[in-house]
Amino acid sequence: MSPTIHRLVRWYADKEASIMIECSKCGHSNPAGSNFCSKCGNALLPAASMSETTRVIVVPEEDPRTLEISAEDADALRTLPAGNAMLIVTRGPDVGARYLLDKDIVTAGRSPNSDIFLDDITVSRDHAEFVMSEGQISLVDKGSLNGTYVNRTLVDQEAILRPGDEVQIGKFRMLFFVSEHGLR
Repeated sequence: MSPTIHRLVRWYADKEASIMIECSKCGHSNPAGSNFCSKCGNALLPAASMSETTRVIVVPEEDPRTLEISAEDADALRTLPAGNAMLIVTRGPDVGARYLLDKDIVTAGRSPNSDIFLDDITVSRDHAEFVMSEGQISLVDKGSLNGTYVNRTLVDQEAILRPGDEVQIGKFRMLFFVSEHGLR
């Protein structure tokens, strides 16, 4: 480490060591970064959070319906047989993966027995089902821990999917497409 970098690191360490957080319950001074008072065990709040307000800044995200798909994905969608649908992963693990929805019930989860195996800790073993009935596909959450979302809205129990909808299961974000010949 160069002498300049060493001095800079030392300066930051000294500066942080000099910052103390006072316990609101007993008044004891605790080092910065402490979560609990070392004297009484009371939960500590950093000094800045006691007097400052928090401002929420909303960052607009892309509308999933405006995302462009690759030429290869477009070809796959054009050749999608009548009565079928497809999910294309657009964000998260396995970007570009395609999942065919070609049965009355297609299961999705972290279980190797799932029709759509989503290998990530954020996905429950038996996370969701895609149910094809009466010319439409519904997404049913199976009581997953992290929830299932359609267009960033939590699916309470069931949601009817429309072409272009974004489905999120764990870290996987997928776009939903239907054959141009429709569903059965």
